[in-house]
Amino acid sequence: MKALPASVTSNLKRHRVRKALLQNWRLYVMLAPVIIYFIVFHYLPMYGVQLGFKDFIATKGISGSPWVGFKHFERFFDSYYFWRLLKNTLGIGLYELAVGFPIPIILALMINEVRHKFYNRFIQTVTYMPHFLSTVVLVGMISIFLSPETGIINLVIKLFGGEPISFLTESEWFKTIFVMSGVWQHMGWSSIIYLAALSGIDPQLHEAARVDGASRMHRIWHINIPGIMPTIMILLILKAGSILGVGFEKVFLMQNSLNMESSDVISTFVYRSGMLDAQYSFATAVDLFNSVINFILLITVNFIARRAGGNSLW
Repeated sequence: MKALPASVTSNLKRHRVRKALLQNWRLYVMLAPVIIYFIVFHYLPMYGVQLGFKDFIATKGISGSPWVGFKHFERFFDSYYFWRLLKNTLGIGLYELAVGFPIPIILALMINEVRHKFYNRFIQTVTYMPHFLSTVVLVGMISIFLSPETGIINLVIKLFGGEPISFLTESEWFKTIFVMSGVWQHMGWSSIIYLAALSGIDPQLHEAARVDGASRMHRIWHINIPGIMPTIMILLILKAGSILGVGFEKVFLMQNSLNMESSDVISTFVYRSGMLDAQYSFATAVDLFNSVINFILLITVNFIARRAGGNSLW
C-alpha cells in the first residue's frame, strides 16, 4: 500500500487534534485555570533562579547583574552552619516520613473496618477537622498546651510528682513536637486517598476469604494492604521527594533563640538571608540547592520503586 505524502499526513494529524479540541473543549476550559496557575506561579518565577549565579545589584536588575558562577554555593558549603542546617532539615524530613507517612494508612485501615455508619462518619469528621486549622492557630494551641505553668501536659506531669518541662525552649523536644503536631493535624485528611483506594477493592475477595476462614487481620494483611499498595508507593515517592522541603511557617512560628540548635532549617535560613539581610543571590543559591536535592531524591526513589515493584510515577 502506497504511503501518504508527508503534507497529507500532517494535515490529517492537525484535523484530528482540532476535532479532539472541539469535542472536549469544556474539559480544556476547566483545565485552563490550573495550567495558568502553574505557569504564573511556578514556571515564570524560574526566571529568577539565575540570581543564585549572580551578584544581584538592584539598580542593574536581574539581567544586568554580573555573573559569579558557583560563588554563593561554595560560600554556603564552606559555612559553619551548613551541616547544622542540613542535619536539622533532613532529620525533620525523615522523622515526618517515618512517623507521619504510615499513620494515615493505619487510620484508613481502621476506619474502613468500622461498619456502623454513624461511628464511621463521626471518626472521619473528628480526624479531618484539625486539617482546617491555620498554622498560627495550631502553634498557639501548642504553646497553650505545653506551657510550663498552665499547660495541660505539664499539669499532668506535676500531678504525678514530676517537674514541669519547658518543651518549646528545649532543643531536644522541637522535632518531636513539630512532627507529632503535624501528624495529629493532617492524618485524617491524608487518610482520605487511602479510604478511596480501599473502596475500590473487590468485595468478592473478602467474601471468598471469609468462606476460607480468614480472620479480619488476615484479610487486612492479604487483601486490603496489597490492594492499596500502588497508592502507597506513589505517595511514598512524592513524600520522599520533599524530605528537605520542610515548611517555613510552622518552624518559624515555633522557633526561638533557645531551640535554634534544632529548629534552624534551610527554609528559615533562606528567609533570614534573603528577607532580613537582603542577600538575595545567596538566599537564592541556598534554596536552589535545596530544590535540586529534593529533585534528585524524587528521581532516585522513583527509579528504585520502579525496579522493585513496578509502581512508579513514570
